[in-house]
Amino acid sequence: MERAENERLRRVAQQLDQGNTSLCLENLLIMQENDRLRRKAQQLDQENKALLAELKQREQGTSASASTNLKQPK
Repeated sequence: MERAENERLRRVAQQLDQGNTSLCLENLLIMQENDRLRRKAQQLDQENKALLAELKQREQGTSASASTNLKQPK
C-alpha cells in the first residue's frame, strides 16, 4: 500500500512539475508580448506628439496669415 501511495505522489508531483513548466513558458510569452506592446505604445505616443506639434504649428501659421490678410488694405 505504501508503494502505491508513493507512486501516486510521484505522478502528482510530475503533473505539478509539468503544469509549472507550462505556466512558466506561458508567463514568458506574456511578458514578451507585453514588452512588444509597450514599445509599440511608446512609438505611437511619439508619433502622436509629433503630429500634434505639426498641427499646432500649422494652426499658428494659418492664424498668422489670416490676421495678416485682415490687416492688408484692399
